[in-house]
Amino acid sequence: MPILTNKSIVITGAAGGIGAAIATALAADGAHITVADLSQAAADKVAGEIAKAGGKAVAVAVDVRERAQVRAMIDRAVEAFGRLDVIFNNAGVAQTRPFLDITEEDWRFITDVNALGVLIGMQEAVKTFKQQGGGGKIVNTASIAGKQGYEPLAHYCASKFAVVAMTQAVARAFGKDGITANCFCPGVVATPMWDTIDKGFRDSGLTHKVNEAFDSFAAGAVLGRPSRADDLVGVARYLASSDSDFMTGQSLLVDGGMVFI
Repeated sequence: MPILTNKSIVITGAAGGIGAAIATALAADGAHITVADLSQAAADKVAGEIAKAGGKAVAVAVDVRERAQVRAMIDRAVEAFGRLDVIFNNAGVAQTRPFLDITEEDWRFITDVNALGVLIGMQEAVKTFKQQGGGGKIVNTASIAGKQGYEPLAHYCASKFAVVAMTQAVARAFGKDGITANCFCPGVVATPMWDTIDKGFRDSGLTHKVNEAFDSFAAGAVLGRPSRADDLVGVARYLASSDSDFMTGQSLLVDGGMVFI
């Protein structure tokens, strides 16, 4: 089992889905978690559950598009736990639009959260890592949509390709400082985000039944089932721990065998 005891770990988008699963699991491993989410109330709920189970966590409201809020989030983690060891840039949004219907507003909404938010999170984390000394770990949530383009999700795919590219760029830029950057690429995960995607397919007339898009995409997994949020815990644990110290710039597909590259 990778050792995470007393590691100070910030996780954005940690109030639900993959982020909450990772936050809860790593806290149980002994990590000190900063639960960050757009909703303070939702972040408080997850942090409270961690504390009730005997773990350590603080909750922070953050809009990852706003640099001052991201800076305050990291400063809160350092104030609470003495330093920053790992940041998970996990917050993200999704939207289904037929390709010709994607508007400039749609593009900015998706890419501002999924790409700009990750850029700001990495920049501010690197500043803290360099100031502290001793390196640090960046873990970004990408997607199979960062490896292949899907027509009714083109702008979402572009944002996740950007996450993969920026992860590689940061790995090259700051490896000499002992800072690693990696990302993981989930497939079709049963979370509220996929509820949004599935509804978008129906609203666009691309599907007609609830979960039709979800089930159709998930059928491509050779392991025979959709992903669950807890399927991402193992890779998150690995990337946050010293077991991955000699890995950087990588994007790991954890999708049940949907995409082979």
